[in-house]
Amino acid sequence: MLALLLGAFLLWRAITGWAPSRDDYPVQGIVVDASHGKLDWAMLSATGVDFAYVAATEGSKDRDPSFAANIASAREAGVRYGPLHRYDLCRLASDQATLFITTVPRSDTSLPAAVDFGFSEKCTSKPDRALVLSEVATFLSQIEAHLGRPAILKVSQDFEEHYRLSTSIDRTVWLEKTWLLPEYATRPWVMWTANPQRRIDGVDEPVQWVVVRE
Repeated sequence: MLALLLGAFLLWRAITGWAPSRDDYPVQGIVVDASHGKLDWAMLSATGVDFAYVAATEGSKDRDPSFAANIASAREAGVRYGPLHRYDLCRLASDQATLFITTVPRSDTSLPAAVDFGFSEKCTSKPDRALVLSEVATFLSQIEAHLGRPAILKVSQDFEEHYRLSTSIDRTVWLEKTWLLPEYATRPWVMWTANPQRRIDGVDEPVQWVVVRE
């Protein structure tokens, strides 16, 4: 029994600690939000976090309460950061853009904004593809005019298969697949969430671990 428990623990440590090789992907980072609590950004920087995408807004009403503190601390620790918006199919694009623009300050030093597209229990609606593409285009045009650069599309596999965003919207794509290379978009990915539950020093809760293909 002790051997089984030890084996299970070692397997759990291997799974939660895994990240792709830096020989293949030199630039690696995380996604964080208020659920991660207070982060030790100096420790994160020292242990290999090159960048962080920090949750800013969700839908048309929800601002992440830790956004301002997280980007200030990331900047102080020398960790590059970018804002992240979680898109809501049940909210008007213009309302979501207004929330984002009034929450995220324009910065010449931050990374491009990322927009997270995925289905959620909060919104079970699946509008027509043409309507979704039109709304997404509206949202992107407004936030990109505010920030002065194109956004990144962070798209889950089921969302991409349903709406085929990468086919119709010409943006950098960020895909996700645990431990395996993601190949579900019609254009090559630039960012990959390789381990959605990695444990690292500097934060108590598991984080999404993301790599960049150069």
